[in-house]
Amino acid sequence: MPVKPEPLSDDSFRSELDFADVKGQESVKGAIEVAAAGFHNLLMIGPPGTGKSMIAKRIPSVLPKMSFEESIETTKIYSVAGMLSGENPLVTRRPFRSVSHTASGVGLIGGGSVPRPGEISLAHNGVLFLDELPEFDRKVLETLRQPLENGEITISRAAGAITYPCNIMLVAAMNPCPCGNYGSTIKRCTCTMQQVSKYLGKISQPILDRIDIQTEVAAVSYDDLTGSGKSESSAAMAERIAAAREVQRERYKGTDIRSNSGITPDKLHDICVLDEKAEAYMKLAFEKAGLSARAYDRVLKVARTCADLDGSEVIQKKHVARAVGYRSLDRKYWKNALPL
Repeated sequence: MPVKPEPLSDDSFRSELDFADVKGQESVKGAIEVAAAGFHNLLMIGPPGTGKSMIAKRIPSVLPKMSFEESIETTKIYSVAGMLSGENPLVTRRPFRSVSHTASGVGLIGGGSVPRPGEISLAHNGVLFLDELPEFDRKVLETLRQPLENGEITISRAAGAITYPCNIMLVAAMNPCPCGNYGSTIKRCTCTMQQVSKYLGKISQPILDRIDIQTEVAAVSYDDLTGSGKSESSAAMAERIAAAREVQRERYKGTDIRSNSGITPDKLHDICVLDEKAEAYMKLAFEKAGLSARAYDRVLKVARTCADLDGSEVIQKKHVARAVGYRSLDRKYWKNALPL
């Protein structure tokens, strides 16, 4: 007789970390809310000491609870990797995999004589965090291109090929230059323009195109740091995110799509309906910003998420403007970057 699975308890996925502990950084939290609501990839750029890693570690606290199906999918990967125990036979929290820039391609993507899942698959249905992004070997970063696009990774060996799922939310953090102070109004940058350009050039345009949301993490002001007031809690953010994800769950019922980031090209324009003013703004932004076709698609998906957070069926100009704003760092930092 079939047994109906018990729903996962609230305690099984709750994070101990909370955005209430993050002083200031309201614009960054806003970007994270959009990213979490649509499961969009996110890049944070800012000087050392501004809290990029601290912020990233709190992202799981606002992600929606795993469904039973997602829990089983992720558990299968951990089982293959030999990472389950008798005490924890089921993965019930969305994974948060923090990877060092010293990681090899095999460690990140997976492999070996008997192909094992790498960090990108261990982060399936959760977050893959890459800190100090330009410090990664460029060849290692380039291996992420197809998995980020397809949501799965195929490892081929002489004995055959095996495919692992990797539907992840990529979160990356980086300094804007080797010394970390390029563009800062507080500390002087000691790098030459050639050093800055070469450093940024380690991140290729195809990788940037696969990152939906870019946000700057500035130094926190003294007043924000010493103020007695608490920032908005993860619980408050999670409530809005969960509501937006519920809208998406209903919209994509009966399809393979789980969130706005996964909208397929054939359904993009049916799902991302723009009103007249939003259409005009998108056309202007596309022409002025020189967006690639992939970047254009991703801007539409982010605008769809912004509209979902607002409870709007149609994408409005303000939603497109916000989504386009999350692509502005391409032009600010990478306009003159030297490719390696």
